[in-house]
Amino acid sequence: MKHWRMENLDWDSFDPSRVDPGLIPAIRAASVVERNSVDYAIYLNHVFSDDPDFQEAVDNWAVEEVQHGDALGRWAMLADSSWNYPEAFERYREKFRIDLDTTDSVRGSRAGELIARCMVETGTSSFYSALADSTEEPLLKAICRQIAADEYRHFKLFYDHMHRYLRREKLGTLTRARIAIGRVAESEDDELASAYYTTNLPPSVPYDRKSCISAYMASTLSVYRRKHLDRATGMILKTIGLRPHGRLHDWACSVAYFLIRRRLQVSFRQVEHAPV
Repeated sequence: MKHWRMENLDWDSFDPSRVDPGLIPAIRAASVVERNSVDYAIYLNHVFSDDPDFQEAVDNWAVEEVQHGDALGRWAMLADSSWNYPEAFERYREKFRIDLDTTDSVRGSRAGELIARCMVETGTSSFYSALADSTEEPLLKAICRQIAADEYRHFKLFYDHMHRYLRREKLGTLTRARIAIGRVAESEDDELASAYYTTNLPPSVPYDRKSCISAYMASTLSVYRRKHLDRATGMILKTIGLRPHGRLHDWACSVAYFLIRRRLQVSFRQVEHAPV
């Protein structure tokens, strides 16, 4: 069940004078990734084929994710009337697809799959929180706050089911950490690079994953402040099975903030020398 509806947002509050052009590429890319969650719901339904309770939860999750994409896509068309969200999504679907035929988790186990999903929701929750704080455009701020709240609820959803499966699979802390860190590292794979490419560049420009992911990172990482990593770090540690507060949390948060600022600097340099 949706916790909010697009039609209840105050679309008349859109203020073009407060739009930051530097954020538009990130919003476009995020819209198609969110909208594509239907494929992930199909995949998860296959992996958890004998778990009707989880399947029902995943189907509801996908409905909310699609709404995220549609709200962001509609906002992006307000910010740039020349951009077409439905066409961009279809182009993205042609460029990037996941394997929908498998019945086994790519993470090696069901608990591992749920750990990976927790990482995704941690990332999106922190990103939309940071974006809401960064933008001065009132409609985008309202959209991002709603999405951030949804993503945190989605984290709790996958976290609760993760613990149910951990009682059976008994994954240790190191294994959980390996899966979690591995999923975080996948943020630079083709999914986000393809999203940036298909929503911001014409087909006449050849696809270059490295250039596209650098442009995506340059557009997204700039909104983060240390406070946005505080809860995200706690969510990661909690998923791994470690205390979400204390010295370890403070140290991990500092490291995460340093790495993000470093990646941002590298992204800016790469964008300056890239064809995109």
